[in-house]
Amino acid sequence: MSGYAHPETLVSTDWVAQHLDDPNVRIVEVDVDTSAYEQGHIRGAIAWSWKTDLCDVVRRDILSKEQFEELMRRSGIRNDTTIVLYGDNNNWFAAWAFWQAKIYGHKDVRLMNGGRKKWIAEGRELTLQTPQVERSDYEASEPDLSLRAFLPEVRAAVERGSATLVDVRSPAEFTGEILAPPGLPETCQRGGHIPGARNIPWAEACNEDGTFKTAEELRKIYGARGVDGAKPVITYCRIGERSSHTWFVLRYLLGFGEVKNYDGSWTEWGNLVGVPIERGPAS
Repeated sequence: MSGYAHPETLVSTDWVAQHLDDPNVRIVEVDVDTSAYEQGHIRGAIAWSWKTDLCDVVRRDILSKEQFEELMRRSGIRNDTTIVLYGDNNNWFAAWAFWQAKIYGHKDVRLMNGGRKKWIAEGRELTLQTPQVERSDYEASEPDLSLRAFLPEVRAAVERGSATLVDVRSPAEFTGEILAPPGLPETCQRGGHIPGARNIPWAEACNEDGTFKTAEELRKIYGARGVDGAKPVITYCRIGERSSHTWFVLRYLLGFGEVKNYDGSWTEWGNLVGVPIERGPAS
Protein backbone atom coordinates (compact mmCIF):
# COMPACT_ATOMS: atom_id res chain seq x y z
CA MET A 1 0.00 0.00 0.00
CA SER A 2 1.80 3.10 -1.33
CA GLY A 3 5.21 1.76 -0.27
CA TYR A 4 4.55 1.90 3.48
CA ALA A 5 6.83 0.08 5.90
CA HIS A 6 3.84 -1.49 7.69
CA PRO A 7 0.86 -1.44 5.31
CA GLU A 8 -0.95 -3.94 7.53
CA THR A 9 -1.69 -1.13 10.01
CA LEU A 10 -4.00 0.61 7.53
CA VAL A 11 -7.28 -0.62 6.07
CA SER A 12 -9.39 0.98 3.37
CA THR A 13 -13.04 1.95 3.65
CA ASP A 14 -13.73 -0.92 1.23
CA TRP A 15 -12.04 -3.37 3.60
CA VAL A 16 -14.13 -2.13 6.51
CA ALA A 17 -17.35 -2.39 4.48
CA GLN A 18 -16.49 -5.99 3.68
CA HIS A 19 -15.82 -6.87 7.36
CA LEU A 20 -18.82 -5.28 9.07
CA ASP A 21 -20.09 -8.69 10.14
CA ASP A 22 -16.73 -10.26 10.93
CA PRO A 23 -16.87 -11.43 14.58
CA ASN A 24 -13.09 -11.12 14.86
CA VAL A 25 -13.14 -7.39 14.01
CA ARG A 26 -14.13 -4.62 16.42
CA ILE A 27 -14.64 -1.20 14.83
CA VAL A 28 -14.17 1.76 17.16
CA GLU A 29 -14.90 5.44 16.49
CA VAL A 30 -12.85 8.05 18.38
CA ASP A 31 -13.70 11.67 17.58
CA VAL A 32 -12.58 15.15 18.57
CA ASP A 33 -16.28 16.02 18.54
CA THR A 34 -17.55 13.40 20.95
CA SER A 35 -21.14 13.92 19.76
CA ALA A 36 -20.33 12.83 16.19
CA TYR A 37 -20.95 9.15 16.90
CA GLU A 38 -24.55 9.84 17.96
CA GLN A 39 -25.14 11.65 14.65
CA GLY A 40 -24.42 8.45 12.74
CA HIS A 41 -21.62 5.89 12.67
CA ILE A 42 -20.43 2.74 10.91
CA ARG A 43 -22.69 -0.20 11.59
CA GLY A 44 -21.31 -2.27 14.46
CA ALA A 45 -18.91 0.42 15.62
CA ILE A 46 -18.64 1.34 19.28
CA ALA A 47 -17.43 4.75 20.53
CA TRP A 48 -14.59 5.71 22.84
CA SER A 49 -14.50 9.22 24.26
CA TRP A 50 -11.03 10.73 24.40
CA LYS A 51 -12.19 12.83 27.36
CA THR A 52 -13.17 9.88 29.58
CA ASP A 53 -12.44 6.47 28.05
CA LEU A 54 -8.85 7.07 26.91
CA CYS A 55 -7.37 8.94 29.85
CA ASP A 56 -7.11 8.94 33.59
CA VAL A 57 -9.19 11.99 34.42
CA VAL A 58 -7.74 12.29 37.95
CA ARG A 59 -4.01 11.88 37.23
CA ARG A 60 -3.90 13.66 33.83
CA ASP A 61 -2.34 10.63 32.23
CA ILE A 62 -3.04 7.95 29.69
CA LEU A 63 -4.83 4.82 30.85
CA SER A 64 -3.10 2.58 33.34
CA LYS A 65 -2.74 -1.09 32.45
CA GLU A 66 -5.78 -1.93 34.59
CA GLN A 67 -7.87 0.85 33.05
CA PHE A 68 -6.89 -0.25 29.54
CA GLU A 69 -7.87 -3.83 30.33
CA GLU A 70 -11.25 -2.70 31.62
CA LEU A 71 -11.84 -0.64 28.47
CA MET A 72 -11.05 -3.65 26.29
CA ARG A 73 -13.19 -5.99 28.36
CA ARG A 74 -16.32 -3.83 28.30
CA SER A 75 -15.73 -3.18 24.59
CA GLY A 76 -15.86 -6.92 23.91
CA ILE A 77 -12.29 -6.95 22.61
CA ARG A 78 -10.20 -10.09 23.03
CA ASN A 79 -6.45 -10.32 22.74
CA ASP A 80 -6.79 -11.76 19.22
CA THR A 81 -9.39 -9.23 18.04
CA THR A 82 -8.56 -7.00 15.08
CA ILE A 83 -9.26 -3.45 16.25
CA VAL A 84 -10.07 -0.96 13.49
CA LEU A 85 -10.01 2.66 14.64
CA TYR A 86 -11.41 5.66 12.82
CA GLY A 87 -12.61 9.16 13.64
CA ASP A 88 -13.03 12.75 12.59
CA ASN A 89 -10.24 15.27 11.90
CA ASN A 90 -8.41 12.71 9.76
CA ASN A 91 -8.08 10.27 12.66
CA TRP A 92 -6.50 12.57 15.30
CA PHE A 93 -7.79 10.68 18.31
CA ALA A 94 -8.07 7.36 16.49
CA ALA A 95 -4.27 7.56 16.21
CA TRP A 96 -4.06 8.39 19.92
CA ALA A 97 -6.07 5.26 20.71
CA PHE A 98 -3.81 3.26 18.35
CA TRP A 99 -0.74 4.54 20.23
CA GLN A 100 -2.17 3.49 23.61
CA ALA A 101 -3.17 0.08 22.25
CA LYS A 102 0.42 -0.46 21.10
CA ILE A 103 1.78 0.67 24.46
CA TYR A 104 -0.24 -2.14 26.07
CA GLY A 105 0.76 -4.71 23.48
CA HIS A 106 -2.32 -5.23 21.32
CA LYS A 107 -1.01 -7.04 18.25
CA ASP A 108 -3.59 -6.29 15.58
CA VAL A 109 -4.76 -2.69 15.63
CA ARG A 110 -5.33 -0.66 12.46
CA LEU A 111 -6.51 2.74 11.28
CA MET A 112 -9.18 3.15 8.62
CA ASN A 113 -7.45 5.27 6.01
CA GLY A 114 -9.36 8.51 5.52
CA GLY A 115 -11.37 8.17 8.70
CA ARG A 116 -14.93 9.34 9.17
CA LYS A 117 -14.53 12.00 6.49
CA LYS A 118 -13.85 9.53 3.69
CA TRP A 119 -16.55 7.07 4.79
CA ILE A 120 -19.18 9.83 4.68
CA ALA A 121 -17.86 11.35 1.44
CA GLU A 122 -18.30 7.98 -0.25
CA GLY A 123 -21.94 7.88 0.80
CA ARG A 124 -21.49 4.72 2.84
CA GLU A 125 -23.98 3.38 5.37
CA LEU A 126 -24.38 5.12 8.73
CA THR A 127 -26.54 3.97 11.61
CA LEU A 128 -27.79 5.36 14.90
CA GLN A 129 -27.93 1.94 16.55
CA THR A 130 -25.43 1.12 19.28
CA PRO A 131 -24.30 -2.52 19.14
CA GLN A 132 -24.55 -4.85 22.10
CA VAL A 133 -21.20 -6.43 22.96
CA GLU A 134 -20.25 -9.37 25.15
CA ARG A 135 -17.72 -8.63 27.86
CA SER A 136 -14.30 -10.22 27.33
CA ASP A 137 -11.47 -11.37 29.61
CA TYR A 138 -8.76 -9.23 28.00
CA GLU A 139 -5.25 -9.28 29.51
CA ALA A 140 -2.89 -6.42 28.61
CA SER A 141 0.88 -6.53 28.43
CA GLU A 142 3.09 -4.41 30.65
CA PRO A 143 3.40 -0.92 29.12
CA ASP A 144 5.99 -0.51 26.37
CA LEU A 145 7.46 2.82 27.42
CA SER A 146 9.81 2.87 24.43
CA LEU A 147 6.85 4.40 22.57
CA ARG A 148 6.39 7.27 25.03
CA ALA A 149 8.60 10.24 25.88
CA PHE A 150 8.55 11.79 29.34
CA LEU A 151 9.74 15.23 30.40
CA PRO A 152 13.32 14.27 31.45
CA GLU A 153 13.98 12.73 28.04
CA VAL A 154 12.63 15.80 26.26
CA ARG A 155 14.80 18.08 28.38
CA ALA A 156 17.81 15.92 27.53
CA ALA A 157 16.95 16.20 23.84
CA VAL A 158 16.97 20.00 24.14
CA GLU A 159 20.19 20.15 26.14
CA ARG A 160 22.19 17.45 24.33
CA GLY A 161 20.57 17.15 20.93
CA SER A 162 19.95 13.46 21.59
CA ALA A 163 16.71 13.41 19.56
CA THR A 164 14.96 15.42 16.88
CA LEU A 165 11.89 17.20 18.20
CA VAL A 166 8.94 17.48 15.81
CA ASP A 167 6.22 19.97 16.75
CA VAL A 168 3.14 18.98 14.75
CA ARG A 169 0.92 21.92 15.74
CA SER A 170 -0.18 24.68 13.42
CA PRO A 171 2.34 27.42 12.55
CA ALA A 172 0.32 29.91 14.64
CA GLU A 173 0.67 27.68 17.72
CA PHE A 174 4.34 27.03 17.00
CA THR A 175 5.22 30.73 16.79
CA GLY A 176 3.21 31.57 19.92
CA GLU A 177 0.57 33.62 18.11
CA ILE A 178 -2.17 31.44 19.64
CA LEU A 179 -2.14 29.01 22.57
CA ALA A 180 -4.53 26.36 21.25
CA PRO A 181 -6.75 25.63 18.26
CA PRO A 182 -10.10 27.47 18.38
CA GLY A 183 -12.64 25.81 20.65
CA LEU A 184 -10.19 23.53 22.45
CA PRO A 185 -9.73 24.59 26.09
CA GLU A 186 -6.65 22.64 27.21
CA THR A 187 -4.02 25.32 27.19
CA CYS A 188 -0.84 26.72 28.70
CA GLN A 189 0.59 29.85 30.27
CA ARG A 190 3.02 30.63 27.45
CA GLY A 191 2.90 30.43 23.70
CA GLY A 192 5.79 29.20 21.59
CA HIS A 193 7.65 25.95 21.10
CA ILE A 194 10.34 23.75 22.61
CA PRO A 195 13.80 25.08 21.64
CA GLY A 196 15.18 23.46 18.52
CA ALA A 197 11.92 21.81 17.46
CA ARG A 198 11.01 21.46 13.78
CA ASN A 199 7.47 22.53 12.86
CA ILE A 200 5.85 19.95 10.57
CA PRO A 201 2.07 20.25 11.02
CA TRP A 202 0.36 16.87 11.26
CA ALA A 203 -2.04 17.64 8.39
CA GLU A 204 0.78 17.77 5.86
CA ALA A 205 0.80 13.97 5.97
CA CYS A 206 -2.74 13.76 4.60
CA ASN A 207 -4.46 14.14 1.26
CA GLU A 208 -7.59 16.23 0.80
CA ASP A 209 -9.78 13.15 1.26
CA GLY A 210 -8.20 12.38 4.64
CA THR A 211 -6.05 9.48 3.47
CA PHE A 212 -2.31 9.38 4.09
CA LYS A 213 0.07 10.50 1.38
CA THR A 214 2.36 7.93 -0.21
CA ALA A 215 5.59 6.88 1.50
CA GLU A 216 7.60 8.74 -1.15
CA GLU A 217 5.66 11.95 -0.55
CA LEU A 218 6.00 11.57 3.22
CA ARG A 219 9.76 11.00 3.02
CA LYS A 220 10.09 14.23 1.04
CA ILE A 221 7.96 16.21 3.51
CA TYR A 222 9.88 15.10 6.59
CA GLY A 223 13.27 14.80 4.94
CA ALA A 224 13.11 18.40 3.75
CA ARG A 225 13.02 19.42 7.44
CA GLY A 226 15.84 17.12 8.44
CA VAL A 227 13.67 14.30 9.80
CA ASP A 228 14.90 11.14 8.09
CA GLY A 229 15.13 8.57 10.87
CA ALA A 230 18.89 8.90 11.33
CA LYS A 231 18.30 10.16 14.89
CA PRO A 232 15.62 9.25 17.42
CA VAL A 233 12.49 11.36 16.99
CA ILE A 234 10.14 12.79 19.62
CA THR A 235 6.81 14.15 18.40
CA TYR A 236 4.66 16.53 20.38
CA CYS A 237 1.66 18.85 20.02
CA ARG A 238 -0.65 20.31 22.68
CA ILE A 239 -1.98 17.26 24.54
CA GLY A 240 -0.53 14.37 22.52
CA GLU A 241 -3.26 13.44 20.05
CA ARG A 242 -2.00 15.17 16.89
CA SER A 243 1.53 14.06 17.70
CA SER A 244 0.37 10.44 17.93
CA HIS A 245 -0.87 10.87 14.35
CA THR A 246 2.63 11.93 13.24
CA TRP A 247 4.15 9.23 15.47
CA PHE A 248 2.09 6.69 13.50
CA VAL A 249 3.28 8.15 10.18
CA LEU A 250 6.95 8.05 11.13
CA ARG A 251 6.94 4.68 12.88
CA TYR A 252 4.49 2.62 10.85
CA LEU A 253 4.29 4.24 7.44
CA LEU A 254 7.94 5.29 7.08
CA GLY A 255 9.40 2.66 9.40
CA PHE A 256 11.67 4.88 11.50
CA GLY A 257 13.33 2.80 14.18
CA GLU A 258 12.95 5.00 17.26
CA VAL A 259 9.98 7.36 17.47
CA LYS A 260 8.32 8.44 20.70
CA ASN A 261 5.23 10.47 21.40
CA TYR A 262 5.59 13.15 24.08
CA ASP A 263 1.99 13.30 25.25
CA GLY A 264 2.76 15.83 27.97
CA SER A 265 3.35 18.10 24.99
CA TRP A 266 2.91 21.86 25.13
CA THR A 267 0.38 21.82 27.98
CA GLU A 268 3.19 20.44 30.14
CA TRP A 269 6.23 22.24 28.69
CA GLY A 270 4.42 25.58 28.28
CA ASN A 271 3.36 25.58 31.93
CA LEU A 272 6.67 24.58 33.54
CA VAL A 273 8.63 26.98 35.68
CA GLY A 274 12.24 27.41 34.65
CA VAL A 275 12.29 25.75 31.22
CA PRO A 276 13.19 27.67 28.07
CA ILE A 277 10.87 28.27 25.14
CA GLU A 278 11.28 29.81 21.73
CA ARG A 279 8.86 32.04 19.82
CA GLY A 280 8.59 32.86 16.18
CA PRO A 281 9.27 30.63 13.18
CA ALA A 282 11.88 27.90 13.26
CA SER A 283 15.40 29.11 12.59
